[in-house]
Amino acid sequence: MSDEGPKALVGDQALTPVHPDHKKVLRIRAVIVSLVLLVPGIIGEFAADELPTGIFLVPWLVFAAIFVWRVPQRRWSHKGYAHDDNRLRVVKGFLFRSDTVVPYGRVQHIDVTQGPLERLYDLSQLVVHTAGSHNASVVLEGLRRETAESLREEIRAHIKRETL
Repeated sequence: MSDEGPKALVGDQALTPVHPDHKKVLRIRAVIVSLVLLVPGIIGEFAADELPTGIFLVPWLVFAAIFVWRVPQRRWSHKGYAHDDNRLRVVKGFLFRSDTVVPYGRVQHIDVTQGPLERLYDLSQLVVHTAGSHNASVVLEGLRRETAESLREEIRAHIKRETL
């Protein structure tokens, strides 16, 4: 799959990629994790007086560069969704693939949430809560706020039609 986002057909539906700004959010999260993981490297550098300088930090820098640049790109490119009159399909993951189909008849309620990083880029998560205990909540992250709210209203309209 290319890095332009998921374009493959899933069943008879083409996947819509999540917003490109979601890569920025994933990269910022990766930077935060990398900085936390830097602490043991710095401690190792100071504790290892007899080892060559950089024995801990150089490998960490290589790992951090890959973790901050390439991994978010791959994660973003393997996320997508499709929806029609009957269901929402959410596909994500490049190591561990997840392909979740939520029939609208099983939807209990729908949330649109934003964390601080998502708010910074005007992105949201659509959280679909379903009946049952397995995969009772399906999260679709990386949507523009307007897109998430529009999807929520479309799903809500389908639910209203089914209950009438």
